[in-house]
Parts: sequence; structure tokens; C-alpha cells
Amino acid sequence: MGNAQAEDEVALFERDMKEFWIQFKISYGTEQNNQTSALRDLCKETLEALSEKWSKKLKEEDLMIDKIHEYNNEILQQSKYVAEKEEQLLEIKSKLNQEEEQQKNLTDSIQELKEELMKKMEIKSTKNKAAKEKVEQVSKIKTLFQEHLALEMRRIPDEQLQFIFRHIDHKDPDKPYMCTLSINEQGDYEVTSCTPPLDCIAELQLKLRETNNFSAFVANIRKAFTTLSYKQSA
Repeated sequence: MGNAQAEDEVALFERDMKEFWIQFKISYGTEQNNQTSALRDLCKETLEALSEKWSKKLKEEDLMIDKIHEYNNEILQQSKYVAEKEEQLLEIKSKLNQEEEQQKNLTDSIQELKEELMKKMEIKSTKNKAAKEKVEQVSKIKTLFQEHLALEMRRIPDEQLQFIFRHIDHKDPDKPYMCTLSINEQGDYEVTSCTPPLDCIAELQLKLRETNNFSAFVANIRKAFTTLSYKQSA
């Protein structure tokens, strides 16, 4: 009887233990399931929040990329515009340089022409002065020659001076002996005609140019005509 009672107590203890474990498992499993469900919901909410955040961020980045592309296109267009303007500016500068060079060349040419003209005017003035002095010299001795040497002087066309000598031929004192003189472009005396011809006329002309002694030239011409007259009369 004592043994039967002990067995019943053991059986009761085992049954209570089984029920405890069943209740424990049920209670632990339900709590674990609730925690798992809550964790899953939290993860889902977190993932949705992150997804929305990153989706928004991606959209912002897409907009930023579009803006960057737009800015790059604007910069490219501006660069092309600037390059075109720089090219136009270089062309304008090149034209200006060419015009400046042409202007400088024109100015230099004008200056050269002015200097050349001044030189020519100076030479002409010098020649005119020399010619005037020679004419004055001739005029001064004109009266002397007319009075003492029976010499007549005439101005003839082309700025020439003609000398008419008389009292050369003792048989015909009024017979004229003529020599025509001019001043050439170089400002030198030049005999343009001599009647009758004299073989020594070139020599007398050269001597006149070398000495510029007009009185001696006229005297030598008269002397040469006189010598010729004597030869012709002999």
C-alpha cells in the first residue's frame, strides 16, 4: 500500500511536470512569435523608410546629374562662343595690323616723296640761282662787250643767248659771226650753234665749264673768229 501511494505521487509529479513544460513551451513560443513578428514589422518599416529615403536621394541625384549635364552643355556652348569671338578678334587684330602696316608704308612713301621733292626743289633752286647769277654776269659785261668789241647779245627762244660779233672781217666789218649759248639741265654752259663753225669750240666750251670765266670765253670766241677770218682771207 505504501508502494502504491508513492507510485501515485511520482505519476502525479510527472504529470504536473509535463503540464508545466507544455505551458512553458506554449508561453515561450507565443512570446517568441510575438517578438519575431514585431521585429519583422520593424524591419519592414525600416526597410520601407530606407527605401523611400534612398529613392528620394536617387531622384535628387538624378536631378543633380541632369543639372550637371545642363551646366556642361551651357559651358560647352559658352566655350564655343568664346572661341568664335576669339577667332573673330584675331581676324580683326590681323586686319588692323595690316592696315597699320599699310598706313605706315603709305606714310613712309609720302615722306620719301616729300624728301625727294624737297631735294629736287633744292636742286632746281640751286640751278635757278646759278643760272640767274650767270645771266647777271652776262648782263654786266654786255655793255662792255658791245662798246669795245662790237658785240651784240640777243635772247632767243628756249632760253638761249646769242652772241653776234662784228668788226671781225676787215673787208666786211658788218659781217656777223654768231655763237649761241644755253644752260643745260645739269646747270652747265652749252654751245648750241656756231656760225661759221670753229674747230676749237668744244675745247672752249670745256674751258668755260671748268673756269666759269665767261669774259674769257667770249674773248676767246672772238679771237677764234678773227683767226678764222684771216685764214679765209689769205
